[in-house]
Amino acid sequence: MYKVINKEIETEFHSLDAAMAYAKTLDAFVSIIGREFEIVGMFGVDSVKDGKCPDGVAYDWNKASRIGATRRK
Repeated sequence: MYKVINKEIETEFHSLDAAMAYAKTLDAFVSIIGREFEIVGMFGVDSVKDGKCPDGVAYDWNKASRIGATRRK
């Protein structure tokens, strides 16, 4: 069993996949508690479309500009 806690509301699920799917729909900071672990955070910010995160914030991180940056200076 996995518990998803949002503020003071607890909801139980039989699988971690179901608990995480539910947590993504809440769009809030939650805790997922299993028998051996606890996961906390906001779930669902996992895609970038048209240069923006799901919440509308521009995604401008560029790995190519960071590789070797300390050596170039």
